Amino acid sequence: MGLKKYKPRSASLRFTTLSDFEGVSKKRPERKLRKIRKQKAGRNVHGRITVRHRGGGHKRFLRVVDFRRHDKVGIPAKVQAIEYDPNRSARLALLAYADGEKRYILAPDKLQVGATVMAGPQAEPEDGNALPLSAIPQGMAIHSIELVPGGGAKLVRSAGMLARIAARDEEYAHVRLPSGEIRKINVACYATVGQVGNLEHEGISLGKAGRKRWKGIRPTVRGVAMNPVDHPMGGGEGRTSGGGHPVSPWGKLTKGQRTRSRRKTSSKFIVKRRKK
Repeated sequence: MGLKKYKPRSASLRFTTLSDFEGVSKKRPERKLRKIRKQKAGRNVHGRITVRHRGGGHKRFLRVVDFRRHDKVGIPAKVQAIEYDPNRSARLALLAYADGEKRYILAPDKLQVGATVMAGPQAEPEDGNALPLSAIPQGMAIHSIELVPGGGAKLVRSAGMLARIAARDEEYAHVRLPSGEIRKINVACYATVGQVGNLEHEGISLGKAGRKRWKGIRPTVRGVAMNPVDHPMGGGEGRTSGGGHPVSPWGKLTKGQRTRSRRKTSSKFIVKRRKK
């Protein structure tokens, strides 16, 4: 997969860089593996906006992705197609299992249509295979990592991401995450071998504001550009940043303040933090 650039026939095309979708072998999602995605525009179940600057955008189908591959242990599956997913940065691989069931997984880099993948402790540590951390060699690239045995993959799921096992004992594996954090994870947790595909995703430049709106992302206005009634940093004669510390619209500090709770029980599993 690669990127395609356009001749600057217009102001927006001058900076537009999009995926060429090379390797995507199927345009429409598997009918039985798709769901209706209801537009929520950043609102929770009470109708209150919890994520700002969301709304509109193109309709999308949700693809049901299998993040719990341990229930297909020992059953080989053939890769039928590599598909685009509008809800995530990674590509999806459509697997056809030997027992007749079809499922989606995140497509690792270099996984080709026609390849065979498998899950289980006896599987080979090859791209696309899912194994417990106890069976994966140290230093090998992995993704879609569980935090709790049987809980489903929670970590390293974005395009181009990978993690590695730095060390391992009888109970825990020390996994180096893409952020640089080293975290202890139970060796019974499953992970998929390989790097998440679509590595060129970070090079995409949307080129125009309209394409952002197609994705359901609305404009963001700076606080210093508002009036005092609308934002704590608004107002002032001429151009000014307010002179105070940057804050959110509700007055909370936005830079330098740690947001992770000190009382989180999972803190004991962090060997090295991503920030010193």
